[in-house]
Amino acid sequence: MAADLVVRARRAVVGGEERAVAVEVTAGVVTAIHEYDAEVDAAEVVDLADDEVLLPGLVDTHVHVNEPGRTEWEGFASATRAAAAGGVTTIVDMPLNSIPPTTTVAALEEKQAAARGQAWVDVGFWGGAVPGNVSDLAPLHDAGVFGFKCFLLDSGVEEFPELSPLAFAEAMTETARLGALMIVHAEDAAELEPCAHGPSYAGFLASRPDAAEERAIDLVVDTARRTGGRAHVVHLSAAGAVPVLRDARAAGVDVSVETCPHYLYFDAAAIPDGATELKCCPPIRGAANREALWAALAGGDIGFVVSDHSPCTAELKRRDTGDFAEAWGGIASLQLGLAVVWTAARDRGVGLADVVRWMAAAPARRVGLDGKGEIAVGADADLCAFAPDERFVVDPARLHHKNPVSAYAGRTLTGTVRRTWLRGVPIDLAAAPRGRLLRRGQR
Repeated sequence: MAADLVVRARRAVVGGEERAVAVEVTAGVVTAIHEYDAEVDAAEVVDLADDEVLLPGLVDTHVHVNEPGRTEWEGFASATRAAAAGGVTTIVDMPLNSIPPTTTVAALEEKQAAARGQAWVDVGFWGGAVPGNVSDLAPLHDAGVFGFKCFLLDSGVEEFPELSPLAFAEAMTETARLGALMIVHAEDAAELEPCAHGPSYAGFLASRPDAAEERAIDLVVDTARRTGGRAHVVHLSAAGAVPVLRDARAAGVDVSVETCPHYLYFDAAAIPDGATELKCCPPIRGAANREALWAALAGGDIGFVVSDHSPCTAELKRRDTGDFAEAWGGIASLQLGLAVVWTAARDRGVGLADVVRWMAAAPARRVGLDGKGEIAVGADADLCAFAPDERFVVDPARLHHKNPVSAYAGRTLTGTVRRTWLRGVPIDLAAAPRGRLLRRGQR
């Protein structure tokens, strides 16, 4: 029988390298990978342009959609449209800043109801670990969440409190029993300094020193070692924590770590005072720290790169005053992540195959998204046509994010997404959304 689709590409990232291929798709799944000029009977044949590279759809496991409850910040419709436009075909939604947070099965069901019929890409969900909900973790695990998110300091929203070291150990004991992944915002409040009101970025940075991350990551490693649990450190900023994580893995502790595009692109010295669109927690640090993060990625000490897409309304960024103490901490980058990382990577001689590993294959593997993040026989035919040499200037008003606030406004980035396929069908933002709501362990 004829295949549904064949995509021919003179350049494609397959099996960790670039090569020419013809990808055969039937019923939404990759059924064969042929040589570029192989004769294949198919209902539709797409031949990518000479300046395009075929990539697997990216997998972003760190996205704050915020619906229900704070849908004015973002929502499933706007977030998943932005994802599709940026070559991301699977996201996993954080348990905050929605109201209610995803800390019970009832809250998970409320969030799934909000997402249903609004998703242009596939969407999975994290559960939340907060004080007093250890008994909710097993039901959430059974309901299909991909693991559990916790904070070791104030999360910034009152409905998602932080875990004390004792409560963190209790939650990790339970996630170890379940075989679930615990993902951790690792900063130690005891190492923070008060952030003075005003526009000084240097003052904000000094209020959240490297030691806050390093000390909290020590706790994560120690707790994972004692409980036998699986841990993952989100949005690593402080490169000084890398040796502790490396040594822990060498000793058999199941702990991984991610970083984010903004830590790989910006450096503190180049952030002007009052530029609150660049406020995030942990903060963007200096240029030497940024290069150390790149080295850790290249060496395999940092596993992957995800957006930590954390949007808010323009008002909450306090651009009128530039007050870093008052502004919401979060960077919206879901649509731009691939271009940001590729722009910085090519300047350092890093190839697309590495970027794809960091932004597609590795996050999918770590969180158990089988059939995602790679172009391989049996995988979902989630694909992206990427023009790696095409440049564009970021205009926040042209992004699909709900609010036109971007840390990258006015920046020239390299690499544009021209087409995205979800399970072998082009994503058409003018048509009805086709994204699925995912459960752990199910395709």
